[in-house]
Amino acid sequence: MTDVISDVLNLINETLTAAIVVLTVSFLLYNLTRNLRNRVARTSAIMLACVTVVSLCDALISLRPSAGTLEAFVRLQWIGIATMPTALFHLSDALLATTGLPSRGRRRRAVRGLYLLSVIFVLLAAFSDMIIRPMVVGTRLVNIVGGGLFLLYVVFFLIVTGIAFITIQRARSRCLTRDTRRRMAYLQFAMLTPAFGIFPYSVLFGISETGSVGMLLLVNLSNLVIIFMLLFLAYPLSFFGSHLPDRVVKTDLLRFVLRGPATGLLVLGTILFITPATRILGLPGNSFMPFAVVAVVLVWQWSVALALPWLEKRLIYSGEDDDQLAKLQSLSDRLLTRADLLQLLDAILSSTCDFLQVSTAFVASLSEGSPELVSSIGPARPNAQWLEEESAVLRQLLKNKAASDQPVLEVWHSYWITPLYSSRSVEIDGSTPLIGFLGIQARSRDVVLSSDEWALLGSKAEQAAETLDDMALQSEIYAALEGLLPQIQITRTRAAEVEYRPGREGPVVHAGHEVDREQFIEQVRAALRHYWGGPGLSSSRLLELRIVHEVMNENGENPARALRAVLQKAIENQRPEGERKMLSPEWTIYNILEERFIEKRKVREVAIKLALSEPDLYRKQRVAIEAVADTLMEMESASQ
Repeated sequence: MTDVISDVLNLINETLTAAIVVLTVSFLLYNLTRNLRNRVARTSAIMLACVTVVSLCDALISLRPSAGTLEAFVRLQWIGIATMPTALFHLSDALLATTGLPSRGRRRRAVRGLYLLSVIFVLLAAFSDMIIRPMVVGTRLVNIVGGGLFLLYVVFFLIVTGIAFITIQRARSRCLTRDTRRRMAYLQFAMLTPAFGIFPYSVLFGISETGSVGMLLLVNLSNLVIIFMLLFLAYPLSFFGSHLPDRVVKTDLLRFVLRGPATGLLVLGTILFITPATRILGLPGNSFMPFAVVAVVLVWQWSVALALPWLEKRLIYSGEDDDQLAKLQSLSDRLLTRADLLQLLDAILSSTCDFLQVSTAFVASLSEGSPELVSSIGPARPNAQWLEEESAVLRQLLKNKAASDQPVLEVWHSYWITPLYSSRSVEIDGSTPLIGFLGIQARSRDVVLSSDEWALLGSKAEQAAETLDDMALQSEIYAALEGLLPQIQITRTRAAEVEYRPGREGPVVHAGHEVDREQFIEQVRAALRHYWGGPGLSSSRLLELRIVHEVMNENGENPARALRAVLQKAIENQRPEGERKMLSPEWTIYNILEERFIEKRKVREVAIKLALSEPDLYRKQRVAIEAVADTLMEMESASQ
């Protein structure tokens, strides 16, 4: 009976050891891919790498390789074991620097010296018996004996780990908010668990003594504690260096854990526990295992999809936040892109053509300018130039047609056209505004339709009008968001600047010059897009510029007008000398700025005028906006 329990505990031990590898590698990759520029993220990655090396070697040792390979794995573990105390101190130093107390040189030199000591311990463990001496019999590790310098490592481990704990306590005392103090407390205690979890207790107790049921229970319990502490460790570390709001950081971490490490752990457990089985449901264990793995992954992912909304609501969002985010989520779910709406119009036109047995149909919008061809199908559709030339004729033809429940068809060249009216707005006189028209290929010189065809045409015209209404409304929403989003600057990083006590060198600033420049370019882009009015101009952070205040008197104390004048000057600075040429490469930047933002021409018109493809125009437009932003920064620097 004891042998059976030992085998089960050994299997659980192998599973938990492999689980630690999965978790540490997952969190290591998560840190490196999210905020590698942050010092806390980099130093925590070193600590996670230490745990990964030790746990991976443990997992490989359990596979009972040859004697030489087994001894090599035992010695290789010391890359992580010897480096862990230094990594802890390095992380504590990074945390203290985050709170506003960067090293004056002493801590930096101490970190370098400790890494040097760690390298010495690694070399001694790898190439001599002065730290450890593995005793291997066949493919079995019988014992690990400590060398003459092992106690020196123990002293090194305890002192450095203790100093790291005290350093984090200093960082914790500098936290001003309850949330930051709580996260620092999580780090202070959670980061000690991996360190003491990978400590080489086997050198103190001997491998032969760890084969007992009691020792196996203790080892499994410690592995479980390490797993839970790794999860607690990942939570506070994910906030450092992130520009995202807290709720977004928590949501990303929750989804990552459930879809990444949790899936890997379930697959690992399924493989390890099914492999020893001889038969399951009448099938050999090895044959049943692929089916079981696929089934577990599918069921788990399905369960995560169902549980995530509930988990996010319970663990992350609550009260007013939940209500606000529900409205934002509802807006996101209801909004369609222009491509989606065009696809819907194409479907409306196709079904109209099929029912009326014609080959061509189109929808055009009517705005203050010439009619714009929005969607069309068939070989005989009109082009944009023809619609522009016929603009006056079309408006006169549709002007006196009042909106009604029944569609009205007019003959225009070889088409029958019906007006489209907005259902969301009303003119001053109470009439329904005309927003466009639907055209179909004429089947005869006179309009002849059956009652069913009239009914279908009325339904399709109503759907097309609603789609045009949605296009106009969503364009307004996108324009408002485009103008307002660049002005929102209170990010996770900005919040971190006021969460800790000011340090020796003043408040800690996390955002670098590159991030500031990117934000500045976004504000310039929004201001140019709203050049003639809109939140991108009237609510812009650019209004705080000194050069804008300097021209306020010249612009009637109107901030938006002053900013427009400054933007105009920055655009004029992009103008080359000589006569303006539309197709000359050196005039491209200026022409794009003039045509797109000052003249407010559409992308297609400007692309044709400048002989550019639309993708090429978008690329050059980004360059033009950056040029204006750089000019504004130079003008601001020169005014100081």
